[in-house]
Amino acid sequence: MVNFVLVAGARLGAWAWDEVVPYLRAGGHGVHPVTLSGLADKRGVPAGQATHVQGIVAEVERRGLRDVVLVGHSYSGIPVGQAAERIGDRLARVVFVDSSVPTDGESFVSVWPDGGAAVEAAIAENGGFWPLAPAAHYDGESLTAEQIARLVRGSTPHPGATLTEPAVLAGPLSELPATYVLCVMPGAEPDDAEPDGDVAELLTGERWRLVRMDTGHWPMFSQPRELAQILLSAAAVE
Repeated sequence: MVNFVLVAGARLGAWAWDEVVPYLRAGGHGVHPVTLSGLADKRGVPAGQATHVQGIVAEVERRGLRDVVLVGHSYSGIPVGQAAERIGDRLARVVFVDSSVPTDGESFVSVWPDGGAAVEAAIAENGGFWPLAPAAHYDGESLTAEQIARLVRGSTPHPGATLTEPAVLAGPLSELPATYVLCVMPGAEPDDAEPDGDVAELLTGERWRLVRMDTGHWPMFSQPRELAQILLSAAAVE
């Protein structure tokens, strides 16, 4: 048995994993979806990048979890990658689901082509929060109208500081046992079917593995059973 600790991406909370959780529990595993500070049911709680990292670590320690498979989706790959270093021998594996990965001294947005200027402007204009995404943001991502409605309805503005504060890594990310799940829409251009940047480099190491999913960026909604199977398989990797 392993313990899955699931962390969804920007604007989302533990609720985003509702359709994945039953498949993991059916395998006899512990499953612990996490809501990061400032989001969903923790809206209003002060949050920064370090706060999100510590929140994940605290969840593991508070529950006394071992054999932990840490799962980070999208934005949450940044705090999850840092937390994976900090839980030491409690970690079995870290899984990045179509996510960013942390780089020491860089933030979630600083590595974007514009250096995060557009996001920082949106945060400044919205009281320190990254505003909600409109329904159109989710078009073309293998989602039904009902799934898009759930995403829009359940989302909360994202604390801006968590996106702009830099990551702090204690050691090389390549040393973590990791699986990277790359979501690729059917019919995508060949270049889009390959990881780029830091992820591509990390995947050249011996401890990282790549898995592809034929779906959009929110597989916990579009393909929850398939995603759960990938997580179960990742947990079984030695």
